[in-house]
Amino acid sequence: MKNKLIVLIITALAIVLAGCGTSTSKNSEENKDSKPKTITYQSETGPVKVPANPKRIVVLSGFAGNVLAFNKNVVGVDAWSKKNPRFKELLKDTKEVSEDNLEGIIALKPDLIIALNTVKDKEKLEKIAPTVLYTYGKVPYLEQTLEIGKAINQEKEVAAWIKDFKARTKVSGDKIKAHIGKDATISILEKYNKQIYVYGDNWGRGSEIIYQEMGLNMPESVKKTALKDGYYAVSPEEIGKFMGDYVILSTSKGADNSFEKTATFKEIPAVKNNHIIEVQLESFYFNDPLTLDFQLKTITDGLLKMK
Repeated sequence: MKNKLIVLIITALAIVLAGCGTSTSKNSEENKDSKPKTITYQSETGPVKVPANPKRIVVLSGFAGNVLAFNKNVVGVDAWSKKNPRFKELLKDTKEVSEDNLEGIIALKPDLIIALNTVKDKEKLEKIAPTVLYTYGKVPYLEQTLEIGKAINQEKEVAAWIKDFKARTKVSGDKIKAHIGKDATISILEKYNKQIYVYGDNWGRGSEIIYQEMGLNMPESVKKTALKDGYYAVSPEEIGKFMGDYVILSTSKGADNSFEKTATFKEIPAVKNNHIIEVQLESFYFNDPLTLDFQLKTITDGLLKMK
């Protein structure tokens, strides 16, 4: 009788434990399935319900690198991003799209669209997929990167990158100041089509790194003309007025860069002293994390090699 009682107790315990295991497993599955499929992103135009894990992202307005740095699921990008040689491998299977070709965007079946607030047919885009819009320059460039990180549900990863990036630029900036002198000036110029532009401190091309993060000096002529609007057009004849002791010069391969062969250009002190870092326009254009990392290395290596 005693043995039968023990057997009954053991059997009952086994049934209870099995039930607990089933219940735990069931709860675990329920918790797994209960992960939110969408999140609400507080955009500048209001709350937008976006995928918690977007799989097919279309980026229309030069923000491709902001997304690619933390989410590779980009299926469509603007022409400028597509022709960036730094993005070539990442975008090899990505289609070029534009706001003028809604059919092309629809064909990609996006689950998230990111664009500038000036994009055409906003309402039509919103019917295709959740659409997040930004006004260029409304917030500081690193805050812009963080906002896009929130929209793709990668806020922690982006915040960690920003912290690391600022630390690296501080170290590089200190080394550069010690090497070229704390009073040295640096200009950022670009030859695009038939025009030459000089840039302020918030228009890509490494401007944010050089002026905002490193605190290097901008020539007074640039402060007066380009700082407010972000850029200023200059003629080849007056380019010398805007050249600092050191210069970052963006040009396009195959474009008419004959101004560099003129006597006026060759007589500029920065040119005579070999203080020009010439870079490819298409690679230096943006201020996303991928481009910023590339700019930081290029600027640091280039300036530290100069005498």
